[in-house]
This record gives sequence, C-alpha cells and structure tokens, in this order.
Amino acid sequence: MGPPGMDEPMPPGACGPAGPSALQLDWSAHDAYGQGDAYAAVPGRGEGFGKAASLCIGSRQCQKARGDAGDKGLMCPSFRITQDDLHSTRGRAAALREALDGELAPGGTAGLAAAATSPLWDAAAAQRLDAAMELCVACKGCKRECPNGVDMAALRAETLAQRWHRQRPPWRTRFFAALPLHLPRLRPLRSLLVWRDRLPWVARLGERLTGIAAARSLPRLAARPFLDRPTPTPLPQAGPAREVVLLVDCFANHLDPEVAEAAVVVLQAAGLRVHLLRAADGGALCCGRTAFSAGLVDEARAHAGRLLQALEPHLDAGRAVIGLEPSCLTMLRDEVHLLRLPPGSVKKLERQVFLMEEFLVREHDARRLALPWRALERTVHVHGHCHQKAFGTLKAMRKLLGLVPGLQVQWIESSCCGMAGSFGYEAEHHAASMRMGELALLPAVRAAAPDDLILASGTSCRHQIRDGAGREAVHLALLLRAALSPSPSLPDGPAVAPAAVSP
Repeated sequence: MGPPGMDEPMPPGACGPAGPSALQLDWSAHDAYGQGDAYAAVPGRGEGFGKAASLCIGSRQCQKARGDAGDKGLMCPSFRITQDDLHSTRGRAAALREALDGELAPGGTAGLAAAATSPLWDAAAAQRLDAAMELCVACKGCKRECPNGVDMAALRAETLAQRWHRQRPPWRTRFFAALPLHLPRLRPLRSLLVWRDRLPWVARLGERLTGIAAARSLPRLAARPFLDRPTPTPLPQAGPAREVVLLVDCFANHLDPEVAEAAVVVLQAAGLRVHLLRAADGGALCCGRTAFSAGLVDEARAHAGRLLQALEPHLDAGRAVIGLEPSCLTMLRDEVHLLRLPPGSVKKLERQVFLMEEFLVREHDARRLALPWRALERTVHVHGHCHQKAFGTLKAMRKLLGLVPGLQVQWIESSCCGMAGSFGYEAEHHAASMRMGELALLPAVRAAAPDDLILASGTSCRHQIRDGAGREAVHLALLLRAALSPSPSLPDGPAVAPAAVSP
C-alpha cells in the first residue's frame, strides 16, 4: 500500500484488549439474516460481517465493460479497467468468504483454527484480500446497483481495519487519514508546496520519499480558511427566519472557501438564517470520512463522535444540517451507523442531514423557495459524484438546475472519476486512477465547448478534471450564486476558475 519499507510490523500487544479477531465495525444489522436465495454461502466465521459479504450471489452485474449493452452506472470501476474477476464486487466478496472459511489457509479450516492469535484470516488470506481490495475505490456503486446491495466500500473498510490490527499502517495511510488535521498545519508551507508542482525533480523526490505520485498536482491551500473569516452578516428578514446549519467540511474550509461563501449567499437569499458549525474548543471538526476510508476505525469514530456532539444542540432544535461535499454527507447518513455511536443521535442526524440541493428542492416543493434567479445563458456539463449516484441525490440536482432560467444542462454518463480521495495520489495507483477517468469523464470534459461550464460537487472530482483535462470545474454552490440577481457574471474562456464566480 506504500513505497518499500513503509509498512511496519505492529508491536506486541498493539491490537488492544479486544484482540485481533474482533470486528472493528458494527455489523449487527446483518446478524439476524439467514440462509436463502440472497446468500450464496454464509461463512462459518465473521458473524454479520460474513453475512454482509454473502449477499453477493454472483450475478456479475458488477462486471460491465465499456461498450457493453447497458454499461451505464458506476460499478465496477476497477473491473472496467482490468477485466479481472478479483477486481469486481463478485470477486472481492468471494475472496472474503474464502478467507473467513479458512479456504486460503495452509491446512484449511483446521489449520486456521489452530492459529495462535485466531485472526479472522491468516497471512495467506490477507495477501489475497490485499490484492482484491487494492483497486477498490469505495464508490458505493455496488450498494445501489448490485441486485442484493453488497456494500463493498464498508466491507473494504473492515478488511483494512483487520489488516491494521496485524501491522502498523504506513505513514502515507496515516497521513491521508488525518488530512483534515494536517491541512491547517500545512498552511505555513503553502508557498513551498506550489514549487513542488513547478519543479518536476522535487515532485519525483517527493514520490520516492512519500509515495505521493509525482504526476499528480497537490491540492491548493487557500490563503485563509473560511471558518477563520468573520461570520457572515445575516440578511434582514421580513419575519422570523427559518434556521439551518451549514456543515463546512474540511475541504471547503481549507481548499475551496469560495464554495462555502457561495453556499451562505444562496441560503441567505432563500430566506434562511445560517448557523456555521464550529467546535466549542475551536478545534477542527471532521465527519471521519478520510479515516474510515483508510480503515482506521477508532479515529473515524472519534471524529464522527465529536462532530455529532457539536451538532447535538442543532439536531435537538430541529434544524436541518446542510452539507456541500457528497462523501462527507454520505458518511453522516450511512457509515456513521457502523461506528457504534449513540443510536438516538445517529438516527436524528440521519433524518436531518441534506446536501444543499436536496434541501433547496425540498423547500421548492413546499413552496417556500423564492430565489431571485437571473437568466444564465450557458451550457453546463454535470459530473455526479459516485456517492451522489449511489444515494440517488442527483435527482434533486437535476430538478434544482432546471429552475435556473436559460441554463442548458448536459449530464456526463460516467463511472468513477478515478480520483477517489487518496487513491489518485498514490504513486502505484496513479495510472489506474487516470484510466478510470479516461473511460468516459475526461473525454467528455475535453469535448465540451471552451465557454461551457463543468460542474462537479466532489472535491476529488474537480481535482481529477483539472489534472486530467486541464479544465476547472465548479461546485453547484458557485453556479447557483452566479445565477442569482444581482450577481457577478461567469467569465468566458476554456477554464472557469471557481474563485472567479465567488461573490
């Protein structure tokens, strides 16, 4: 998972009191599932985790290749570029079942049962699972498109968590998992990081030292985080304003503060009083997505629990929580259930958290939305984030964009962009990342007219589009801000920088 020498063995006893065989995520929702046609073969070990893997019945809907009849949809990005069964949902689920049944262990199940530490699987099975999960980008397409809803992204997180209970996670894994904490610490190096992208030899040296691909540009840190700026002044309201909470994720805060600024303008124009979520101690708030994706479950649980605590007063007051980054929002709707957090709070959060477009469409349907639109005579090509597609939230975006006068919307039919958080930064995965992007997304962006807009709400998606197609994509909040009257005009030209459309 990293450059040679970056994997370190765990010190004795580092697995903790629960032992290396303990499941790290809460799979109890699957415990009561039984045998039947929805289960190919339930392993004898792994409890609900094993049953979740057994949801796969081998239909091979995940094994669609570009050009096949009915190849629309997300899954499975890795199979599309390798055509290898092991790199599909079916292949990964089969490998998990075999590992849990001890079929990959020397001496079979008897040999596995005799293992001194009784892990969920032995070293031979771990190697097989590492190979199976290596190219999984956790797009969650299988949860929606698989006939039985196999959630390979969650299964992958547990598999990684089991790996880190056998060995110490590499430095790079720990760094990306804690990226929300590192971003403010990197700000003093902001000018130096720019030179890394300008000097190829520095990028190549960095790749040898850290495993971060030299061919990949680094994120652009903002000069000042959004949450360090003065609190926006509420607009005067004719009557009592409805209140919402804007969840400014780590990426909008530190990389794209203009997205958060635009969101505040749009929400205030919709007649809402906007609360900005801040920690009582002034520290960083994070949903835990980066740690969860890295399989560092304890860290993900700590982040999500702290965020939930900060949200508690707003949830109790019945305020909607509005998010901007699709992967962070789905973390709070989906994976948070696996982290063994207080179920009552998690349930309230699930009911009250929305992507901005979902909330605005809900307001529109309730006849409470009266935004001052102006005609925006532009064509926009929309790339949906994988999690937007997996959770069916693109319908809300489609409806909201349809309210903007003059806007011509074209939807890009594509699988995963290939960036997938840290995946596209990893030197050994950069080529695979670009191949995923070249399946459909990047050619579609290059084919767009020079003055057309490219819309992508995912931070990783925008980064991939910039690196792979040389175009700047905008977040939905920026487009909506530009469609309000009065509003700055969107510039013409081949690259539409997000900062150019901020208020």
